[in-house]
Amino acid sequence: MGSEQQYIDLYRQCREMICRHSGGRLNSLRDEAFNHFCQQGFPSRKMERYKYTDMQKVFEPDLGLNLQRLDIPVNPYEAFRCDVPNLSTSLYFIVNDAFYDKVLPKSTLPEGVIISSLRQAAIQHPDIVDPYYGTIAKTDDDAVTALNTMLAQDGLLVYVPKGAVVDRTIQVINILRSDVDLMANRRVLVVVEEGAEVKLLFCDHAADDRRFLSTEVVEAFVGRNASLDIYCLEETHNKNTRVSNTYIEQQAGSQLRHNSISLHNGVTRNRIDLAMKGEGAECQLNGCAISDKQQHVDNNTLIDHLVPRCTSNERYKYVLDGQATGAFAGRVLVRHGAQKTESAMTNQNLCATKEARMFTQPMLEIYADDVKCSHGSTVGQLNDAALFYMRQRGISLKEAKLLLQTAFINEVVEQMRLTPLRDRLHYLVDKRFRGELSKCEGCKLCR
Repeated sequence: MGSEQQYIDLYRQCREMICRHSGGRLNSLRDEAFNHFCQQGFPSRKMERYKYTDMQKVFEPDLGLNLQRLDIPVNPYEAFRCDVPNLSTSLYFIVNDAFYDKVLPKSTLPEGVIISSLRQAAIQHPDIVDPYYGTIAKTDDDAVTALNTMLAQDGLLVYVPKGAVVDRTIQVINILRSDVDLMANRRVLVVVEEGAEVKLLFCDHAADDRRFLSTEVVEAFVGRNASLDIYCLEETHNKNTRVSNTYIEQQAGSQLRHNSISLHNGVTRNRIDLAMKGEGAECQLNGCAISDKQQHVDNNTLIDHLVPRCTSNERYKYVLDGQATGAFAGRVLVRHGAQKTESAMTNQNLCATKEARMFTQPMLEIYADDVKCSHGSTVGQLNDAALFYMRQRGISLKEAKLLLQTAFINEVVEQMRLTPLRDRLHYLVDKRFRGELSKCEGCKLCR
C-alpha cells in the first residue's frame, strides 16, 4: 500500500464519528465501500482510464478533514457572491462538503421540488434517496468513488418530481474554506423524474490560500422525456486539487446537456460515465479548459449507447500555456442492438508554448451496423497565416494571439443555452487570457 494506508487507518479509527455526523443510506454503504477501497487501492497509471493523472501522488498529502462537522466561520451570502448579470437564480451554498442551511433562498420552488442537504434528506426522505444513492456510482469499479462513499457525510440533493418545471436556474456555489490544508468529500444526488425540467449551475471557488483536495461524486438520473442541464465552472487556485466522478443515467426521450469549464485550477481530474438506457435519448457533452503554469486538466468520458435511436454529441477544447498539461480520453460505446445510433466526438487543442503538453485519445467501440458515428482530435498551435493577416492590419502580436485563443474557446461557450451565462463566460475567458484571475461580479474574495 502507498497513499491508501492513511485513509484505511483514518476510516478504522473514525468510522463511528463519520457515521454519527451523517445518516441513512450514506452510512449503510460505507463498510462495503471501505472493503472495495482496500481491495483496489488507488489506480496506477497503467490503468487505461487513469493513464494521464498520477492518483497516488494526488492523494499522498496528509490533509485535515472536518469529520466532526465543526462550523466553518464564514457567511457565504456576504463574502462570496457569484452573480451572473441578468441571470435569475436560486442560490445555494456548499461549504467544503457541507450544505449551508443557515440562510436559504426566498424564491419559491414548484410543488414537490426538494433542494436540500443530502444528509438531512437521507434521514427525512429515505423514499427518495434510498432507491438512487450509490446505485450507479459503483464502489467496486473505481477506488476514488469508493473513497468518497466511505468518507462523504453530506452534500446536495436535487429532486424534481414528475412533470415539474423549475424555471429559475439552481446555482450552487462550492466554497473551499479552511485555516489549514484540507480534504473535502462532497456528494451530489440529482433525480429528475418523468417530464420534469431543471438547470443546474455549479461554481467552484477556494476562499483561502491553502492546499485543498476535494473529491466529488455526482449521480444524476434523468427520467423519461425529462430535461437536465448542468453547467460546471471551476475558478479556484494553483494549490487546489479536484477529483470529480459524475455518473448519469438517461431514460427514453430524455435530454441532457453537460458543460464543463476550467478557468483556473491546480490539478483537475473529471470523469463522466453516461448510460443511455431509453430510446430517443439525447445528450451533449461540452468542455473547455484554459491552463498555464504547471496546471493540469484531465477529462475522461464514457458515453454508453445501450439501446437504439439515441444521439450523442461531444466537444472538448483546451488552450495550454506555460508548462501546463492537458488530457482528454473520450470513449463512445455502441452496444450490440443499438441500431440507428448517431454520435459525434471532437477534441481540439492549442499548445501556446513548446513546453505545454496535450494527450488526446478519442475512441469509438461499435457493435451495431446501422449507425452514424464519427470522432477526431487535433493538437496544434495558432495559425501563422491568421496571425500575419491580423498584424498586417495593425494588431499587435500579443493581441492577435489573444483574439485567436478567445475565438477558439468561445466555440464551446456558444453551445451553452443560458444566454446570460454565455455572455458572462465570454467576459471571463477574455480576462483569463489576459492573465487576470477570473473575478466574479460582487465577490469580495477577488477584489
